[in-house]
Amino acid sequence: MKAVLDYHLHLWQHGACSFDATLEQVTAYCEAAQAAGVVEIALTEHLFRFRQADAVLGGWWAEIDEPALVPAMAEWWLSEQGADLDQYVEVVLAARATGLPVVLGLEVDHYAGRMHQVADLLAGYPFDVLLGSVHWLGAWGFDNLGPEPFSAEWDARSVEAVWDAYTTDLEELADSGVCDVLAHPDLCKVTGRRPEVPDEFYDRMAEAAARSGMAAEVSSAGWRKPVGEVYPAPRLLARFHAAGVPVTTASDAHRLEDVGEHREALAAVLAVAGYDRLAAYRRRRRRAVPIDVGVPPAVVEVP
Repeated sequence: MKAVLDYHLHLWQHGACSFDATLEQVTAYCEAAQAAGVVEIALTEHLFRFRQADAVLGGWWAEIDEPALVPAMAEWWLSEQGADLDQYVEVVLAARATGLPVVLGLEVDHYAGRMHQVADLLAGYPFDVLLGSVHWLGAWGFDNLGPEPFSAEWDARSVEAVWDAYTTDLEELADSGVCDVLAHPDLCKVTGRRPEVPDEFYDRMAEAAARSGMAAEVSSAGWRKPVGEVYPAPRLLARFHAAGVPVTTASDAHRLEDVGEHREALAAVLAVAGYDRLAAYRRRRRRAVPIDVGVPPAVVEVP
């Protein structure tokens, strides 16, 4: 079976007033995916949204000596709270039991020095795939451009320092063995700022993925961000391919309209990089499925 996958989807937008998962929501996501030509989706809600995660990990920012950033992180974290992990799992499994093409996942952030707690929290749940992400450096939510303390921090740090800190955290996340896929691997480029020669960081990212046995995500979400570029950059994707790192595809949608977006453009990016298979997951075991390219690989149209 040839496949087009969307392996990074969220049921709720940031700051949502309700975080109750429903079978109707999951059904709507599957229908939107099928309409976009996607044959299987992974629901990968943010771990930090769940009360069970807050009970174990909440307050991690209080240990960080960054007084200008800690209050903003605490306020943002609170605004994302309200989901129940057991209820979420139950709904997704019920959806799959009806025959819907959905697998159960989570997006898991890097928590410095606490990844063992994350592993203990997730043990016993029947997850199919776990995405690993780096969304904050210390108490700085670097890709959250709304709060002024976060956006202002971009002008207070050198680009090289940001990329080095991000890559170090990505390496630690990969080496923890907690997750299966590196989500939006070069998220640190979100604002369009990058070193003139990012090769050192690309090499480190590719080596971390290969060393840990993780796959890497190829995501259309970057086209919606200020950087205006797919995650990962073509040069980084080429390094993943050279290192034998498998890939998934994703939209990182937080609303129905973005499910399965730009799938043909993603397929073309993969073809140029030399990929002809995607990684799919069941109970955290990876299998390869052929890519339905659908477009000539010679030219990549950027949406």
